[in-house]
Amino acid sequence: MNAREEILERLRAAGDGATALPPVWRSRQDFADLTAQFAQAVKGAKGEVRQAADWETAVAELARLLEEIDAKSVVVNGDVVERGGDWHGRFPHIQFHLVGQTAGDLRAFCAVADAGISSADAALAETGSVIVSSGPNHSRLATLLPPIHIVLLPTSRLTSDIFTWTQARQGNTPANITLISGPSKTADIEQTMAVGVHGPKRFVVIVYEDLE
Repeated sequence: MNAREEILERLRAAGDGATALPPVWRSRQDFADLTAQFAQAVKGAKGEVRQAADWETAVAELARLLEEIDAKSVVVNGDVVERGGDWHGRFPHIQFHLVGQTAGDLRAFCAVADAGISSADAALAETGSVIVSSGPNHSRLATLLPPIHIVLLPTSRLTSDIFTWTQARQGNTPANITLISGPSKTADIEQTMAVGVHGPKRFVVIVYEDLE
């Protein structure tokens, strides 16, 4: 047995025993109103929150927002494409790239799009962050390249903090998750804040009531 084989044999032997993992830490965070706390935290992170009574009201609010920014091209992530129904019919004046459905160069479209729309796996009331995961028809380009990122968020996905969300997942997490807290921000050595340098300069969450 050479040195390499001896090392591998030791590793195999050491791995035979079952290792007890520590329990997931449970947070003691408790907010009386998750939506209000989330909205406050988002605004503190330079983001914006708009509230809607239901999905259709949220779409109407989205329409107002897209009109405000005079959107001509918009990329929509696959997690909201099906829920939105006929995007082209709802907004006939806008060119859409529906991730997972529209053919063509997604990267090139996102680079010139006026806005990117996504949902979120969860939203953290403590920090005003949304959690966006990897997966089929979920492109990070849609949330990173356009100058404005719009999140359509059902209230059922609000949770108090990252520890509570992790505990609820019980280890079932995707290969990649991104926590987004407001628009892109950076600061130089003198702590001068700049917004929108490395990503969207506006971050808008439309929170709507749902029955999930």
